[in-house]
Amino acid sequence: MDDTEKHETIAKVTNRLAARFPETPRKVIAGVVAEEYELLDSGRIRTYIPTLVEHGAKNRLRKVAARTENA
Repeated sequence: MDDTEKHETIAKVTNRLAARFPETPRKVIAGVVAEEYELLDSGRIRTYIPTLVEHGAKNRLRKVAARTENA
């Protein structure tokens, strides 16, 4: 993926997760999504990166939300 596709993917995933986690600041969501993307960026199979990024970020955000609720 080139930088344009990377930024588009991060923006789309961030938008979807911001709607799902409205209590989490968008900046935090974007950071988590970018970190997840970087973890997968070196993979050979590029087709599933957006799906895997969203899945990984969603799991991390759920954990953050659960810790916040229990605090």
